[in-house]
Amino acid sequence: MSDKTPETLEPALYVVATPIGNLGDLSPRAREVLASVDRVYAEDTRHSQQMFRRVGVAVRVRSLHQHNERARADEVAGLVADGGAVALVSDAGTPVISDPGGRLVDHFHGLGLAVRAVPGPSAVVAALSVSGLSAEGFRFGGFLPAKAGARDRALADVAAVADTLVYYEAPHRVLATLQAMRAQFGGARRATLVRELTKRFETTRRASLEVLCDWVQRDPDQQRGEIVLVVEGCAVGGRADAHAAVNVDAVLRALSGALPPRQAASLAAQVLGGEKNHWYREILARKP
Repeated sequence: MSDKTPETLEPALYVVATPIGNLGDLSPRAREVLASVDRVYAEDTRHSQQMFRRVGVAVRVRSLHQHNERARADEVAGLVADGGAVALVSDAGTPVISDPGGRLVDHFHGLGLAVRAVPGPSAVVAALSVSGLSAEGFRFGGFLPAKAGARDRALADVAAVADTLVYYEAPHRVLATLQAMRAQFGGARRATLVRELTKRFETTRRASLEVLCDWVQRDPDQQRGEIVLVVEGCAVGGRADAHAAVNVDAVLRALSGALPPRQAASLAAQVLGGEKNHWYREILARKP
């Protein structure tokens, strides 16, 4: 392990993980680095300054977000090239992981400048660790597309993947996303909803997608806060294969166009798997 003290920070970009809810999760090393660098670049300067004041760290902060990251890259690199130490933080968790910073880190590598990790909180890893689902192999998909068609296509593309799937989701879209997952993966597929990690109302529940959909629909509190969805991978030889998943919409359109809703739902359950009541709701929701 390094015995380097804050006074001897080498010139580098320090990618610093910050708490995702509980300030007690800021590591001693992260605190020392933030207190010792020449400047901190933050996704939201007001948000970060509030955190710094609460943990007793006085730093100079400039913004670096998705809209100005490219323009800031040379400025940050210039500070380090001149012998400075600079930290990068996002609003919460580990920068670059579905947050700004990737272009900046890439720029540093292109210039041959040092990049150092100061690891700590990450909502992806935290949610996976409490999900009760396999972490032997997993895929992090960030946020799914907001538009229903693009979201359904993205889910169809991974319906046959054996790895555990991890997504962030906004509270106002979580029910629609769970319903889309149920349609693409089948209602029996297990998933874990992790909400408000490390905060007062932290919630973790693992169940089938069918049960999670009903639970979230019945309890509006589960449609609040910051949410991570962890979804079990497709079992080898399981119901979902890529071809079947891609054609769910076509099957439902054909059945609902030829049969009354309840008959169409019954046949959909036989063809696609899952519960008849689920497909009945899906068919009704698709009617003009």
